[in-house]
Amino acid sequence: MAKKKSNGGAYGFGHIINIILAIIPITSIILGIVTRAQRGKILGAVLNFFLFPLFWIVDIITVIFDNKLSLLA
Repeated sequence: MAKKKSNGGAYGFGHIINIILAIIPITSIILGIVTRAQRGKILGAVLNFFLFPLFWIVDIITVIFDNKLSLLA
């Protein structure tokens, strides 16, 4: 059987859409908090809210290179 290709990346969309969503600050903070909360990383979601500029830069870099969130997610 053929492997099913996963379309979801960092935010559950394709790679280009994830990059666009990561660059826009308001969508990045909302989707970052939601993604971290869904994965059960409540501390990461809370820190994403309070330390947003740091998380925003790291999320952009990780989405561009790996298409996934890796910091506290």
